[in-house]
Amino acid sequence: MATGPEHGLKWIVWQRIKNSILEDCKKPGVWKVLILDQFTTQLLSSCCKMSDLMSEGITIVEDLFKIREPVPEMKAIYFITPTAESVEAFIKDWKPKAKYKTAYIYFTDCCPDDLFSKIKMDCAKHIRVCKEIHISFLPQESHVFTCDNPGAFRSIYSPHSEDRLKTLETLANQIVTLCATLNENPGIRYKKESSVQYAKQLAEMVDRKLEDHYKVDGSAKKDKTQSQLLIVDRGFDPVSPVLHELTYQAMAYDLLPIEKDNYKYKHKDGTVKEALLNESDELWLRLRHMHIAQVTEKIPKLVKEISASKKTPDSKISIGSLANLMKKMPSVRKQLAQKTVHVNLAEDCMNHWNNGKIEKLCQVEQDLAVGMDVEGLKVKDPMRTLLPVLLPPKDRYTKHNKIRAVLLYIFSLNGTTEENLNKLIEHVEITNERDYILNWKELGVPIIASMNPFRRTTRREREEQEDRYSMSRWTPVIKDVMEDAVVNKLDWPHVSGAPTVWNGSRAVSARQKHKASADDHHGSSKLIIFILGGVSYSEMRCAYEVTQATKSCEVFIGSSHILTPDGLLNDIQRLTTAVPMEKFTFENERTS
Repeated sequence: MATGPEHGLKWIVWQRIKNSILEDCKKPGVWKVLILDQFTTQLLSSCCKMSDLMSEGITIVEDLFKIREPVPEMKAIYFITPTAESVEAFIKDWKPKAKYKTAYIYFTDCCPDDLFSKIKMDCAKHIRVCKEIHISFLPQESHVFTCDNPGAFRSIYSPHSEDRLKTLETLANQIVTLCATLNENPGIRYKKESSVQYAKQLAEMVDRKLEDHYKVDGSAKKDKTQSQLLIVDRGFDPVSPVLHELTYQAMAYDLLPIEKDNYKYKHKDGTVKEALLNESDELWLRLRHMHIAQVTEKIPKLVKEISASKKTPDSKISIGSLANLMKKMPSVRKQLAQKTVHVNLAEDCMNHWNNGKIEKLCQVEQDLAVGMDVEGLKVKDPMRTLLPVLLPPKDRYTKHNKIRAVLLYIFSLNGTTEENLNKLIEHVEITNERDYILNWKELGVPIIASMNPFRRTTRREREEQEDRYSMSRWTPVIKDVMEDAVVNKLDWPHVSGAPTVWNGSRAVSARQKHKASADDHHGSSKLIIFILGGVSYSEMRCAYEVTQATKSCEVFIGSSHILTPDGLLNDIQRLTTAVPMEKFTFENERTS
């Protein structure tokens, strides 16, 4: 089976690929070669294993752009993006001499007429099948998707952008393929009370493209389904991606140098090990949304569970007994290897927490974000709250950590005075890097109090929970939106038609205590959230929490990319930097 929880987004994508591509040209006993480009390699890697492909008759997977030996007796399946680069590479496989017996070509999205004509002219006699399957997004997790386009942040929000419209069009096409993969034609809504209107633009584009997608030979479009698509600009909630988050996944990606989900750690013998943090890791699935305090308690208990399930007589696990278990039982060996990874990962998080003096910083951040201290008293003087971060010694906190605290102070006031801002910039010592703070205005976030009438989205007052940690009091604003949408209390405008029925009486508030069963989401409505300009790990967690708390609605969340606090700050700083002419010319030449 493909990786990831059954019936999640990864599973859905894998089933679509199986049915649209692999089953389409499958014959018993006939093996084929599968050829992928960079995007489709990521796509397949996210939702299946090599063993899944082999069970479907694929004997080898090749890179479209690498030199390959001809295999004239084998049929070739091409799963590629409809770009000039990929089409050119495909044609080279068939001219002047064919590398394979015949070609089955499947595009991730609509192939432009000029590229289709080129294929037809040069390779028509070799092609058995040519189809567009409309999957041009990446299923990152069972409830999370991205458009694999971190550069969209600059393209949309930079005042120097020359490709904003093109980027929005591309994102719209990718969102349409997500809806098609889920077999949904949702009502589309956007947050209107914003000083930037890119979410509205994107919502209108998606609505138009969805209508075109569901038109078949001039017939009426597919009726609206029981689903909603909500589109928001990144400035809608500037707090959540800046705060230090103490749940396991968010904390790890914030504090540690994890790239492409690849975590490196030093083993006891001194060797450097690598581990992928994804949904094929059962421990990761169980731990990723827990508070770090729970994680450090859970890991030893999980080891005991493993030994108990195998009837280990002694509660203490000796080195010898562990070795025997690992030799005899592959599943236990895998579980223990995962346990080692997470012991190291949790320790790394806590070491960075202690060395970076994050605890005091988190207390300040939470007070500023929530507007109340841990005792529930209103913060009357935010500057007094911020002051411990600015006081000497200057190297107590890193530059980025001080910037994050200053930003939260400014957000809490809905903008500050220019005089006060200059003093803050001087304290943080970023006089020549003030764009870290000033450029938030490009997202519609007030930095100077008088420069913008737009006010930050207010948070819902939430009842204190017994299990809420003092340094995890903030709840991302998008969770309030999800909960309101589920119970039909959201007052955002629709682009065109609303779903005829949105959950109706079957809706259960995410604020109620509801234990979701395995069958709860069978045939459920879907709520799709798209944040324009990056989604944070804390916002991703909200999609799971609301899905689990409701009885009749699955929540999926996505963006152009997944962001980390440091990555976002760097992107913000570069927004007003003009693109060097040499780079611009080079990129134009490359894409022409």
